[in-house]
Amino acid sequence: MTCVKYTVSALAVIAATATMASARDQIQVAGSSTVLPYSTIAAEAFSENSDFPTPVVRSGGSSAGLKKFCEGVGENTIDIANSSRPIKDSEREACSAAGVTDIMEVRIGYDGIVFARRHRGQ
Repeated sequence: MTCVKYTVSALAVIAATATMASARDQIQVAGSSTVLPYSTIAAEAFSENSDFPTPVVRSGGSSAGLKKFCEGVGENTIDIANSSRPIKDSEREACSAAGVTDIMEVRIGYDGIVFARRHRGQ
């Protein structure tokens, strides 16, 4: 059985948000644990191909990442949220209330969870 979800990852626009993190040394990314391996690879490639240090990438889940993202703008918040689903209207409202207004949602691909079991011969 395969469960496929939308992957929303803003690492593709990391260069555009780099100026938000200019008050600190590194861009901060948090969110989906299933997107984490991709985000880590993208963050490493970003630093290898730019003058910026490798972004800090953490997991914790889509909802936790979006909640942290919507806490506000500044050096004590994250710059990018990774999510295995689109942002909810309630999360957009929370972002707006905290001053996070220019949200760019980018679909990078799909993530999936595969469940497998060993088949025993007869």
